Amino acid sequence: MTPPLLEVRGLRTEYRAFGGTRVVRAGDDVSFTRERGPTIGRVGDSGCGKTTTCLSLVRLLPAGAQVTAGEVLLEGRDLTGLPDREMQQIRGREIAMILQDPMASLNPLFTVYDQVREPAYHHRAMRGAALRERVRSLLGSVRIPSPERRMKEYPHQMSGGMRQRIAGAIALSAAPKVIIADEPTTSLDVTIQAQYLDLLKGLQRDTGVGLVFVTHDLGIVAKRCDDVVVMYAGRAVESGPVRTIFERARHPYADALLRSVPTMGSKEPLFRIEGQPPDLADLPPGCSFAPRCPLVADRCLEQAPPTLEITPGHRADCWFAQGSGPVLDAVAPGGGAAHTNGSTST
Repeated sequence: MTPPLLEVRGLRTEYRAFGGTRVVRAGDDVSFTRERGPTIGRVGDSGCGKTTTCLSLVRLLPAGAQVTAGEVLLEGRDLTGLPDREMQQIRGREIAMILQDPMASLNPLFTVYDQVREPAYHHRAMRGAALRERVRSLLGSVRIPSPERRMKEYPHQMSGGMRQRIAGAIALSAAPKVIIADEPTTSLDVTIQAQYLDLLKGLQRDTGVGLVFVTHDLGIVAKRCDDVVVMYAGRAVESGPVRTIFERARHPYADALLRSVPTMGSKEPLFRIEGQPPDLADLPPGCSFAPRCPLVADRCLEQAPPTLEITPGHRADCWFAQGSGPVLDAVAPGGGAAHTNGSTST
């Protein structure tokens, strides 16, 4: 039986400060599977652990952070225990990452050619005319005009949209099996966003590369992803097919997040979530969402909820997860007739 392209099991990532006396658990028991074919999206509010989880997958965590438990399986091979030298051969060649800020990932001292060629040079042993043609072809595939001229230029000579596309070309350079795109449209205007997302989807279709897409934008997830993982306070609280979760989310946070999105033509006030996300260094007992949850019960404050499988492939961490419709219909009949006061978490 062929293993999944990418499988994450119980991944835990921690930041340690002040001599280890303060521990921030930015990723706690994160699990998901990325099969060949579908695009998986990861959503959640700022600070919920999306980017930290991505950096954990490629072993690029900053100083003070480390993976303390779990596995990252690439075609059945666990990456978490590999020596650094071996991981360097995998990073870029088999799994690559597009960071959300191209100015932070592109070196201002090197030309576009030097930066796009590097993965193909080191991982695919390409040289000379073949390497130059590879760079020219990659720039053309990400719709950089006049690639022969542009490859001689520097990042500061490019627009924001072009820099983001160059970051994508670098990720594709060594023809990896998986690309993790960490909010790659954050710095782009709406028109360029749409073009860039179409580009990524087209490249995935043409090359077969696996795509893990991290974003704040639920609209992007709805249109571009097949499966979605919703994160809250470092945990993956719900996961499953996009259409299933959008129509009948079974975790209160996932449902509230969807209800807080404006609807064209609606005059209803936006659904709100009371309070603020918890401090990841001082999580409450029981369910992390309990202090803000409209459905909170005594056991939610005392015991962490189990992961329940609602339907095959659809899971949620909530005592109230079993059911057929959106979980908050119990407190918001008709999809939004009841509203709570407080800060929105989007």
